[in-house]
Amino acid sequence: MNILITSAGRRVSLIRSFQKELKKINKNGKVFATDAEPILSAACQIADGFFKVPRLDALDYISVLMRFCKTHEISLIIPTIDTELLELAKNKAKFKQEGIEVVISSVNFVSKCRDKRVIHQFFQSHNVNVAKEYEKDNYNLPLFIKPIDGSRSVDTYLIRTKEELTDYHFNNEKLMFLEYIDHEEFDEFTCDLYFSKEHKLKCVVPRKRIEIRDGEVYKALTVNNALVSYIKKNLKTIDGAVGCLTAQFFLNKQDDEKIYAIEINPRFGGGYPLSYLSGANFSKWIIEEYLYDKSIEEKFDVWESDLLMIRYDDEILVHGYKG
Repeated sequence: MNILITSAGRRVSLIRSFQKELKKINKNGKVFATDAEPILSAACQIADGFFKVPRLDALDYISVLMRFCKTHEISLIIPTIDTELLELAKNKAKFKQEGIEVVISSVNFVSKCRDKRVIHQFFQSHNVNVAKEYEKDNYNLPLFIKPIDGSRSVDTYLIRTKEELTDYHFNNEKLMFLEYIDHEEFDEFTCDLYFSKEHKLKCVVPRKRIEIRDGEVYKALTVNNALVSYIKKNLKTIDGAVGCLTAQFFLNKQDDEKIYAIEINPRFGGGYPLSYLSGANFSKWIIEEYLYDKSIEEKFDVWESDLLMIRYDDEILVHGYKG
């Protein structure tokens, strides 16, 4: 019963969490990784094995992935980046027929998450507040601009004066003009949510974003706050949602009833290692649920609050590399 982490990149901690938890249950189990440039991927180097895949938009991407899974007896696939989620969701049943579980939400839910405007509508249908979206000819300053299908904070803008707005902002139909949520008044949290096969919420871990680098959290703190009960109340069940979801929220520093949802990514986030080390063992639960068909009980109180994560750079050496 082997596991594959796709588009592994630098997700060393994610690979290690699955290696550690799989070995506890099956000492012969292995965790493999894929990447477009595996030799240059730190996560691939520490995996039990790796292989190169074509670009995500290549016609043979799925067939190459399937062939590797069969060759190496892989029973479980964990996707990690936004651009691969929809394609894997569409082919989930195809993998299932070959005895391979892909831990990915439904096509419908993944599609919602990929469109920030649609996910705002989803939040509102669940009584969750979102930032107001302005018409481009009727807005208030300051405002925040972001693309409906973006990730890693690419193509985002904080606009404080009219002079900062350009034709690009007005003419690009993908850019949303949004109410600005002031960081002086609100703290930003990324919440790791675990959903069972039955689409039921089993755990919530709010991680306060202290410092971000290249769109990924660099310093963060677990906080057991009002977001836990708020999410339990309003997002207890999400049709099509399974496994790890990362959801971003703003929580008012003075009034914990003022909460705004920003987006959901239906995958492991870069800050998941903090949740894992705090005791929210999503890696173990996925192995138990998908490889051993165990039911996952509610785990809302298993993790440590006020746990600070401070990241640093490390080195992985590859001997004999010829470029």
